[in-house]
Amino acid sequence: MAFPRKTLTALLCGLVLACSAQAEDVVFVQIASQTNPASKDNAKGMAVGIQAYFDAVNAKGGIQGNKLVLKIKDDGLNAERMVQLTQESIADASVVGLLGSINSAGLAEVAKRDLAGQGKIALIAPLQGDKHVIGAANVFPFRSGYANEIDALLKEAKNWGKDTLAVVNMGIAFGPALAQVALERAAAMGLKVVSHSVIDAKPDNISASVQAAVKATSAAQPKAILVLAAGRPAYDFVKEMRAAPGGMVQIYGVSVLLHDDLVAQSGKDKAHGIVLSQSLPYPYTMYKPLITEYQQTMKRYAPKEPISYSSLEGFAGAKIAAEAVRRAGTPSRAGVLAALQQLGSYDMGGISVNYGPGGRQGWGGVELTIIGSEGQLRK
Repeated sequence: MAFPRKTLTALLCGLVLACSAQAEDVVFVQIASQTNPASKDNAKGMAVGIQAYFDAVNAKGGIQGNKLVLKIKDDGLNAERMVQLTQESIADASVVGLLGSINSAGLAEVAKRDLAGQGKIALIAPLQGDKHVIGAANVFPFRSGYANEIDALLKEAKNWGKDTLAVVNMGIAFGPALAQVALERAAAMGLKVVSHSVIDAKPDNISASVQAAVKATSAAQPKAILVLAAGRPAYDFVKEMRAAPGGMVQIYGVSVLLHDDLVAQSGKDKAHGIVLSQSLPYPYTMYKPLITEYQQTMKRYAPKEPISYSSLEGFAGAKIAAEAVRRAGTPSRAGVLAALQQLGSYDMGGISVNYGPGGRQGWGGVELTIIGSEGQLRK
């Protein structure tokens, strides 16, 4: 049956409009602070990685014509504020999932109150390794656990005869929880903690608190120092400690201590030789298809941003979120959550996660890296 030209044009326009009306933004929310000095570097890196992956998907037409959108909410690294923003996001029907959240104390409270479970929303790839958080309902991790990192660092210290340790942690976020794990694991391994200092991460109190921590650590004369801090509290401590008596001892740090910012803020001479545990795959060498995809995507969609662990983590979380949207068919909160719950083993490119009735596991590895004389990070 032939249609007049005007009628055919009208029909085609109607079809285009109908398809356009069906397409919609698929909104994920990241709750993380780019203003608090203890979290801003990780928060920005995660956001850059997420946005790069979303931009790459959207440039190819999105998913079934739907555009992936990231919205960032800054909680100031305040636990109660994270709870409020999580509740606010759950109440917003346009939000299909939470992605790349940062705030250990806040996430612990979100898990304790079962907000993701009761809100029937997925919380994907939080920067968190606490088993109580990543084991909570509807949390889908990518990174390995903090306890695994602490174990790896303490075993390294013991193997090298570093049997007396100083533990230095910041008093917020992951600091207190990791310090407790470190103290317990050190004792179990026969390592003696000769000093334990807590750095007040409030911007106005950092300097005085760092000086007090340096003084106590220097006086204790440990064979190694375990730094459980990130951002300015960690950078300032390393810089001041290296200049103090006995400050050239071995320093160990966890993955949230970003090496590139540590080198930039503390100086490569101060950072040289520091050993960092990594709960994420090594992002600087294209040894896995996922890393190749990540580097190529960053080069195209975030060319001014550095390759880093934090942006890789955001990228991986975004890839998991996008896969859930693809499998959901309809980009709804319930569909995304159901897709993740039934994801099973998902090969992201030589690196896999596994979500199902038997549990939700991230990639599962821990690697030790060391900062070289020129500030480069080596495996």
